[in-house]
Order: sequence, then structure tokens, then C-alpha cells
Amino acid sequence: MKRKELVSKPKPFVISKEAVYEAYLRVKANKGAAGVDEQSIKEFERDLKGNLYKLWNRMSSGSYIPPPVRMVEIPKPGGRGVRVLGVPTVADRIAQTVVKSYLEPVVEPIFHEDSYGYRPGRSALQAVGICRERCWKRDWVIDLDLKAFFDTLDHELVLKAVRHHTSERWILLYVERWLKAPMQQEDGTLVVREQGSPQGSAISPLLANLFLHYAFDAWMQREHPAIWFERYWDDVIVHCTSEWQARQIREAIASRLARCELEVHPQKTRIVYCKDKKRHGSHEHERFDFLGYTFRPRLVRNGKTGNMFVGFCPAASDEACRAMRQEVRRWRLHLRSGSNPSNLAREYNTIVQGWINYYGRYYPSWLNRSLHQINRYLVRWALRKYKRLRGHIARAWRFLAGLAQREPNLFAHWRWGIRPTVG
Repeated sequence: MKRKELVSKPKPFVISKEAVYEAYLRVKANKGAAGVDEQSIKEFERDLKGNLYKLWNRMSSGSYIPPPVRMVEIPKPGGRGVRVLGVPTVADRIAQTVVKSYLEPVVEPIFHEDSYGYRPGRSALQAVGICRERCWKRDWVIDLDLKAFFDTLDHELVLKAVRHHTSERWILLYVERWLKAPMQQEDGTLVVREQGSPQGSAISPLLANLFLHYAFDAWMQREHPAIWFERYWDDVIVHCTSEWQARQIREAIASRLARCELEVHPQKTRIVYCKDKKRHGSHEHERFDFLGYTFRPRLVRNGKTGNMFVGFCPAASDEACRAMRQEVRRWRLHLRSGSNPSNLAREYNTIVQGWINYYGRYYPSWLNRSLHQINRYLVRWALRKYKRLRGHIARAWRFLAGLAQREPNLFAHWRWGIRPTVG
């Protein structure tokens, strides 16, 4: 055999093995469910070196074909239908993360400062806080709802946006293949996709942000620079100075998005009056939901004078509070008589602390109503666990109050200040 035949042919695409390994570490950290191949991260790691090499080899040669994504239906809050998620395989998530690691540093600097969704250094709570401040300054908002956004994304327009920022053929190749990859239903049926990008993939948030940057953010900055807005993925709040202006801007936005093959939901998109003590008018809509918070008139205390007044403020939404209470009921704490308090705390503190960290940022007293339910279930747990307490609810409350006094940091909501009291 000739010497030149022994030399490996160069790959058509230059993708480093280090990039693939870094992508694997990110996917492992994010965990996630198995895809259509039912392979978990743990199973993928049984032949980690081989699996990563095979993925790198296929991506570098241009022969990587994404498998179908597993369709998962998640019920929407309040029984409002279902949200369809697409779960890629572990290998496919790694491949998407590789592309994201190359593309994100290129497009991130051009994104609008009021785009908050799935961006480094930005969060939903920041968007809620900015929205709160702007509601105090401007009387009207447009609560914008994009109808079936992830189901109706135009593939060619998405690819056009990607081409604007990279000429790397392998990125364009794989983005197109991911957009067109079919979804597999529970019965194994494959659903061909000619539009849309399934939620749940590693690359989908970046593609959605890039698309909406050109479809909405950059257009607003160019055509309506004096209009404030906050956008978290496809959740958008627009601030206006008058109802007339809000109606004009709503129509302009609807027209713009229609040119981008998107539809503004005619019923769910609403104009809202930010009513407070200084705004004496009235309107059909005086509240809206944004990122798990409900903005509406609320009784608040002036931090300097201590006086109470009506302000337009966010607090954990009714749907979020209902979901928390349902989650606590699913724990069935009152039937866990075989567990001790420390075990229960270790099992559920992370979840409760997550609620506190997010929903406790603004108007925390509203969240406290839901956290009190945990104490009620702990009392029922104590009634079952200890014979001396059975049938004596007041005694059980005293027992729990005493435990909270001795170990105030045992449960996350006790550290927050929601402790059981007697009398």
C-alpha cells in the first residue's frame, strides 16, 4: 500500500474534539430525559470515548443525520390544552450544543438589551423587575401573545437569519437538518415538520432569539425607538403612554409579524391599563401575566413613611400558586410517617427554595400563602407519626412550632420565615 493511502483524509468540516467534549459536559450538567433511542446520559457514558468520537467523526464529515425528536405533551396551566416539547437524543443534544457554542458568541452581541430569554447573564427576574419599573412610568401596556410561535416558525426565514451571521457550511447544514427533523409520537408515528422548531432542544432558544431579533426587536428599535418593551423568548410586554398609542402600536406589530409568517393572537393579545393610586381611569383589562407573575393593582406599603397605597405591582400569579399547592399535595407528606423531619427537608428543600428564590423576589407576602400549606401537611404528618399527637391537632401544632423554634433552618420555608405558630 502506498504511503499516501495511509494518511487520513482531511475532514470537510473543521470541528474540534475539544468542542464536542465541552458540549458533552454541558449536556450532562443540564441532565434531561432520553430521546427516541431511550438512551440516558448514564448509558451514553458507558462508551463515552467511542460515542463522542463517532459523533465528532460524523459531524466533521458532514454525514451526521439528526434522529427524530421524541414528542412529549405537557399540560398547560389551568387546563388550557397542552404544550408540545421535542426531546432530542443525548448525542443530538451534544451536537446541537456544539453548534450553539460556535454560533452564540457571534450573534449574542447584536441582540437587543431588552431581550432576556435564555441569554448569558440575563434572567426572567430581571425582565420582571424592568417591566415593574416601566409600568410605574407609563400607563398602558400591550400584553402580546404570539399564536403557536414555535409551531409556525418559517424555516427559510430562520436560515436566512443564520446565514447573515455565519458562512460556516456545517452550521447551516445542521441547523437546516434540525429544523426539518421529524417528531416521533408515543406510538412511533413520525410527524414531518415543514415549519416550526420544537421546544426542548439545545439550539431552539438561540434560533428563536435570532429570528425574533430581526422580526421584532430590531424592527421596534428602528421604527418605534421611543417604545419600551421586554421580551423573554416569545413572551412580550410593550409599554405605551396612551390607549390610542397602544392600539396603533398593536396594529403595527401585528402587520410586521404577519410579514414574518407569525400571527398575533387576536383574543390573548390585550391592551392593559396599569391602574394605581394616581391613575383614576378604568379599563376592561387592568392586569396581565408575565413570566409567572401577575401585574395588577395591589395594596403596598411606602418604605419611607410606612403608609399604605395602591400600586401596580407583580406577585406570583394565581396559576403559579395553584401549581405550587398542587405539587405540595402530590408529595403526600401526611402519609410519610416512616420519614423523619430531616429526611423530608432534604427531599423537598431544593424545590421550595427554588420557589422562594423566584416568586419571593416581588411582593413576597403573596407567595407566603402557598408556603403555609406545607406546614399544614407537616402537622398532618406529625398526627400520623406520633401516637401521643393522634387526634390532638392543637398539640400537633405546638409540637411543630417547638421543632421550628429549636431548628429554624430545618425547612427552606422556615428559613424564609413561614414557621408554624400556636394560637
